[in-house]
Amino acid sequence: MRAFREAVEANDLDAVEALLAEDVVFSSPVVFKPYPGKAITAAILRNVAQVFEDFRYDRELGGGDGRDHALVFTARVGDRALEGCDFIHLNEDGLIDRLTVMVRPMSGAQALAEAMGARFERIAEEARARSV
Repeated sequence: MRAFREAVEANDLDAVEALLAEDVVFSSPVVFKPYPGKAITAAILRNVAQVFEDFRYDRELGGGDGRDHALVFTARVGDRALEGCDFIHLNEDGLIDRLTVMVRPMSGAQALAEAMGARFERIAEEARARSV
């Protein structure tokens, strides 16, 4: 998904949010329960953009119907390098209705979980403010 990739690479988080459907479901690489809704997804993405260092998309994969995409990336969290993939599904209107993130190795996932866990109250507050 070119628009999402370009917005993320430009750190244009307002443009990223504009690409999300109201009923988007975000599945985290470190939390079992998915997060439903645009407000919480946007808040998570805004915070992860601050946690990731040296973030870079390396390749893009597309599905046959044009609604499924995978963006492979590398980043660091502190001194931990990680590789990951954003799996994106688009609804009929071309908006992201499912975003699933996977990361490896375990040490990178643990560093990400710790960094994002420390921000969870801020993320929840931001999501509540955006929902109003």
